[in-house]
Amino acid sequence: MGAVSTYKKFKVINEMVKAGKKFAICLLCEIAEVSRSGYYKWLKRQISPSEKQREDEELKQKIKRCHQKFRGIYGYRRIQIWLKAVYDLHVNHKRIQRLMREMKIQAVIRKKRRYYGRKEAFVMSDNHLNREFQASQPNEKWVTDITYLLFNGQTLYLSAIKDLYNNEIVAYEISRRNDLKLVIDTLEKAIKHRNVKGILLHSDQGIQYTSRTYHQLLEKYQIKVSMSRKGNCWDNACIESFFSHFKSECFHLHTFQTASEVKDAVHQYIHFYNHERFQKKLNNLSPYQYRTQAA
Repeated sequence: MGAVSTYKKFKVINEMVKAGKKFAICLLCEIAEVSRSGYYKWLKRQISPSEKQREDEELKQKIKRCHQKFRGIYGYRRIQIWLKAVYDLHVNHKRIQRLMREMKIQAVIRKKRRYYGRKEAFVMSDNHLNREFQASQPNEKWVTDITYLLFNGQTLYLSAIKDLYNNEIVAYEISRRNDLKLVIDTLEKAIKHRNVKGILLHSDQGIQYTSRTYHQLLEKYQIKVSMSRKGNCWDNACIESFFSHFKSECFHLHTFQTASEVKDAVHQYIHFYNHERFQKKLNNLSPYQYRTQAA
């Protein structure tokens, strides 16, 4: 029998003894197919737990605190990073995984976003990014896209621009309309805060990104255009990954009644994503920490 099953048997035997059931412990152990000596060893550990057991209990409380603070979106590896950052604890990830199993908690599982295709293009560009999703410095390669947010019978659209150097969201906009204005507003917000000359900006072939107005704005600020191949969502997978994280770690965890509530959730999550969310690819730093450390 496995260790968990044996533990449960010892617990049942102990509960029966406490309840005053008139059965000999040796008989109960025989029925449960466990040894009497094993039961007494287990009982002794319950009365006087070992140092390791006390450490595990303290660690469980910290894991629970992290799990509640971040609404269950952290798995055992990110909890390991959090414990080191907050408590300066160096804990093996396998130990954290075991304790989480004992506590019956786990990270929220991300759902895959379906690909719904795209509309016909008007102004086209080659795929200059070519799935080279790494950048050697900030403001070298950006990617952008739009996702929809369904709530309470309503729809909002979130447009975002992501820097591939540190996965930071450099600009975003929310609108009730999935139109050219949403894309232009997002780009203009990014232009206000960054030096965009020479940046490679990658998008899909959505009708907003193939409009003449959009391309004229990019040309004005000397931004180089790149576009995914027709019907190939993997060419822009990195921004899709951000939307997937947002929806699984925030949007799908709540029930929203108003657009204002959705907008507040977006603002809070993107601030968390940029400033607090550890990323393994960034040496276990947040995007903001990675950029400022490099600077």
